[in-house]
Amino acid sequence: MDIRKLQRAIVDGLEDVKAKDIVVFNTEHLSPLFERVIVATGPSNRQTKALAASVRDSVKQRGMQVLRTEGEASGEWIIVDCGAA
Repeated sequence: MDIRKLQRAIVDGLEDVKAKDIVVFNTEHLSPLFERVIVATGPSNRQTKALAASVRDSVKQRGMQVLRTEGEASGEWIIVDCGAA
């Protein structure tokens, strides 16, 4: 898998729903478990849920895999695990 394509899919999904403060951290040298951590914010729980859904859709539309999503019930914070990112 090309990490740049996965990163682009995630960032595109976030931008599509107007995420704020998108930051991409290169973690290749810190952990063998993942290569990128991408963080973004939304102004409300509804927005964070929409951001997570948009990321999942964007990644899947490009033929890549979403492993799981955590924290979506409350919407305070959500992790979308895409493996390498």
